[in-house]
Amino acid sequence: MPHKSASPPEPVPAATVILARQHRSELQVYLLKRHAGSGFMAGHYVFPGGILDPQDWQYGFWQHQVDLGGQNLYNRLGGGRLSAEQIVAYGVAAIRETLEEAGVFFAKRVNQSRTDIEYALRLRDRKDLPPDWFANLAESRGWTLLLSALSPWSHWITPVQMKRRYDTRFWLACMPSDQHCRPDQLETTHGLWVNPKEGLSGNLSGQIPLSPPTLVTLHQLLTFDSLADLKAEMLQRKWGKPIFPRMIPLDRGAILIEPWDAAYDQPDIDINVAGLEKALLPAGAPFSRIWYYEGLYRPISA
Repeated sequence: MPHKSASPPEPVPAATVILARQHRSELQVYLLKRHAGSGFMAGHYVFPGGILDPQDWQYGFWQHQVDLGGQNLYNRLGGGRLSAEQIVAYGVAAIRETLEEAGVFFAKRVNQSRTDIEYALRLRDRKDLPPDWFANLAESRGWTLLLSALSPWSHWITPVQMKRRYDTRFWLACMPSDQHCRPDQLETTHGLWVNPKEGLSGNLSGQIPLSPPTLVTLHQLLTFDSLADLKAEMLQRKWGKPIFPRMIPLDRGAILIEPWDAAYDQPDIDINVAGLEKALLPAGAPFSRIWYYEGLYRPISA
């Protein structure tokens, strides 16, 4: 929803993980439905993720609890002028949030068993966890976080008119074959595996309402026929330029203009409000504009 304010809030650092898997002959990703009472994207399907906690920034601690360091850290996860402290903080938050929201833990320990994963899952289900619970889990149980399982995908910055704004790093990771996704039933109420085309079609029908970054990401993933193809992309993917949409408020709803739109840099963009219904695009069609109306974000032609 647009936020009318003379001074927009500063974007808060956040991390998101695109979980991908090969299911029979198709590539699938995991989506979580945010709780209807959420303050941001309520009722919409998103990838697991959330804001960086103060504990995620404890570089002196976490640098000894992750499996990448030094030049390997920059080579695999750097770019975009990120410092080692920032890379580790975003990576730790991505792994923590994926455990919290989806029940998937990208970590390893000596003589690891399924019981160890179950312990972490039971811990994340507790409602009285202290702020440093994740650091305590890693240290007390000897977990090493697998930053090597993450690959940069995209960098999003929320439009200035939004009430809550985020500076989010979208990571991509392959779903561990020995784990299963499970929503936390707090921040997220439902989870599903879909191929990108199914997700885009479900968004158009209103059955799988997507957030704008999720919508764009699923469209990006249409070009990959399999997880193997996606893995090849992961080996060379860099952060690239931030995706910073412009928002044009309407009397009812709003239009999001993506950076690749031909009119993005124009001071004033004329919108034919009366023709928006006819401008809706089918799933899979290229787009640079998204129409927010009656709770749905749907691609439209320029």
